[in-house]
Amino acid sequence: MIDKILIANRGEIALRILRACRELGIKTVAVHSDADRDLKHVRLADESVCIGPAPSTESYLNVPAVISAAEVTDTVAIHPGYGFLSENADFAERVMESGFIFIGPRPETIRMMGDKVAAIRAMKASGVPCVPGSDGPLGDDPEENIRLAREIGYPIIIKAAGGGGGRGMRVVHTEAALLNAITLTRAEAGAAFNNDMVYMEKFLENPRHIEIQVLADEHGNAIHLGERDCSMQRRHQKVIEEAPAPGIDEETRRFIGERCAAACREIGYRSAGTFEFLYENGEFYFIEMNTRVQVEHPVTEMITNVDIVKEQIRIAAGEPLRYRQEDIRIIGHAMECRINAEDPETFMPSPGTITAYHAPGGPGIRVDTHIYNGYRVPPYYDSMIGKLIAYGEDRDTAMARMRNALNEVVVEGIKTNIPLHQDLVTDAAFKAGGTNIHYLEKKLEER
Repeated sequence: MIDKILIANRGEIALRILRACRELGIKTVAVHSDADRDLKHVRLADESVCIGPAPSTESYLNVPAVISAAEVTDTVAIHPGYGFLSENADFAERVMESGFIFIGPRPETIRMMGDKVAAIRAMKASGVPCVPGSDGPLGDDPEENIRLAREIGYPIIIKAAGGGGGRGMRVVHTEAALLNAITLTRAEAGAAFNNDMVYMEKFLENPRHIEIQVLADEHGNAIHLGERDCSMQRRHQKVIEEAPAPGIDEETRRFIGERCAAACREIGYRSAGTFEFLYENGEFYFIEMNTRVQVEHPVTEMITNVDIVKEQIRIAAGEPLRYRQEDIRIIGHAMECRINAEDPETFMPSPGTITAYHAPGGPGIRVDTHIYNGYRVPPYYDSMIGKLIAYGEDRDTAMARMRNALNEVVVEGIKTNIPLHQDLVTDAAFKAGGTNIHYLEKKLEER
């Protein structure tokens, strides 16, 4: 087993990784910016190294600084968490070339899945259902692009091959708007991702967002851990996630899960990963694969009793998977609310000092957070300050416990989106289950 891990991240995921390391008896190194000296995991780690000033480009995204910190602390492996460098193939390559273990997939796999066109081709070859589209990058022939769009059928969506997080996409409803949309998306993609390749897909008007969690090792073993519903979104950013997804039966889960596991074996995937799908009229359509641990991994852990972060570490150490597919049993229901330091009405970030904090409790409640009384939320990073997870023997129980927890939690000194969550968990449509990805946006517009 690896004996020392450098945690190349911050906030709640850094603390989550540290706790997993402690359970495995692994020493930890926390790297941090000047602004993050007082983070909880920095205080708890065996060693800590400041890698730069507050801006993430000069600290958490500074590859030479992260590698240097690993060298001076005699680290064996580096865990990137999510965000920052977690899906940066060049970083993974540098880590391995420097003699360290990268806790994640191989660089070539990250690179392939980061290119949406290449990812779709790989998935189609592996039998994973995909959205009807151009099956490759769009060329410069206007007539050919018009023909493709007619064949697919409007509305269609133009997407950047190197995009992600809801960026680099444009919906087109009419042929008259097509060519201009392609030109604009190409220009935006080139500026944002240094890759102006774009492709075309059928635009699904009212889909749900369903994703499949997988684990795979370097010995050719791969399993799935069921699905999550992440349809409650605002501006393509997830707000509430739950597992299992309402309305997905065991046969459907097995069908799509087995295809994802088979795709992992086909492309030689290793580590934890997530296949993201749009789901409409009983059909799954692959959109992308996240080659890292997800923010919402706790809901899957709660219903399967599998520690995904610990399994990532074991896989990186070269161990074969400890589970076979028949070992995975989905029991109960879990949901997660992302707690952000932001105004619940305007969604503007709300940095500042937390003057009072009280965590909720009771049966089935889990809180993943790095905040504490007196902690100062910095203005430099993502506004998420924690995740509130509720588990129950069924969805109604999980939701009732979430309502209780949201009423119990206290975060003072800054504004948070807790009032939004309190509204959502009493919303009739959400309580019924199966809302689509546009539901929250429309609800907020009406408000």
